[in-house]
Order: sequence, then structure tokens, then C-alpha cells
Amino acid sequence: MSRFSELKDLVLGLEGDFEKFYDKGNQAAGTRVRKGMQDLKNLAQDIRTEVQEKKNAE
Repeated sequence: MSRFSELKDLVLGLEGDFEKFYDKGNQAAGTRVRKGMQDLKNLAQDIRTEVQEKKNAE
């Protein structure tokens, strides 16, 4: 479950930058959102791989 917590923390950490970019038009926040989304993608792929390995080990 620690991976799930890590995933939630990453998403919640991006909330402020999403608001700054979409509501206030802050371009730097958009860059941080893009980086965060890339990190989210990489974390999701790591979790998928981990789940697949655990499933196949059984």
C-alpha cells in the first residue's frame, strides 16, 4: 500500500500547480504540471511492472 500512498501524494502535490496554471495562467506552473505528469506516468509504469511480477511469481 505504500506505492498507493506515493501515488496519492504525487497527485495531491500537483493540485496547487494545476490551479495556478488553469485558473491564473501561470506558465511556470504548467511546466511543473508537465513534469509531475511525467513522474506520474513513470510511477504508474513501475507499479504495473511490480504488480505483473508479483502476479507471475504466484
